[in-house]
Amino acid sequence: MNERPDFSQHANKASTAPAYFSVHDIHAYYGESYIVQGVSFNVHEGEILALLGRNGAGKTSTLRALARVSSPQLTQGEVWLDHQPLHKMASHEAAQAGLALVPEDRRIIQGLTVEENLQLAQIAPPIGWELDRLYTLFPRLGERRKQDGTTLSGGEQQMLSIARALARDVKVLLLDEPYEGLAPVIVDEIEKTLMEIKSLGMTTVIVEQNAVRALQLADRAIILDTGRVVYDGEAEEVLNDEALRAEYLAI
Repeated sequence: MNERPDFSQHANKASTAPAYFSVHDIHAYYGESYIVQGVSFNVHEGEILALLGRNGAGKTSTLRALARVSSPQLTQGEVWLDHQPLHKMASHEAAQAGLALVPEDRRIIQGLTVEENLQLAQIAPPIGWELDRLYTLFPRLGERRKQDGTTLSGGEQQMLSIARALARDVKVLLLDEPYEGLAPVIVDEIEKTLMEIKSLGMTTVIVEQNAVRALQLADRAIILDTGRVVYDGEAEEVLNDEALRAEYLAI
């Protein structure tokens, strides 16, 4: 019988340089179900971090706990963004501090146009990108600014969801499955947009089942297994380590 590969030496080996976004020993539950079990990692300003793992590893739950949404409930640990203690904040306070979650289901508001969805995000400060700048980054949204947001294609709704986050004064963008259900040509377009955002200094954490595409985009990677960090290191290293990918990502 083959022994289980040991990748424990990879876990929590991130740079010791001061982090812009720091997650330390967070634990979260859905009711009595223990989902996030002591996750820690650092993200540096302007970096793209891929948060990976098999289905049920705790990736989306980790993002939701970081964003301080009501479920799963963060019960322990610290989350710091640019010296601000997000773990002491409610979800709306964390958003005001600069953390933006783009959920998998996109949550476009029915009955509002593309432009109204963006304007709604800017009702209260702090305001981020102006509409003209968003339309420059997402030309399709500019073309469809008067169209009901829920009638857009899946790729266009994903663009709108990201643009709506950028309409706020965002410091860290949390992306949950941005490529889900999209044709490869649309994934290419979304990926190009994310690279443009990165070139402007945006810090991003991406959860994505298409691990290869996420790793090709990212600077660094975290791999979760049953709610725990089993790898923390360079994205390129994961791409080049067949045993690591087979054990934790099934690719």
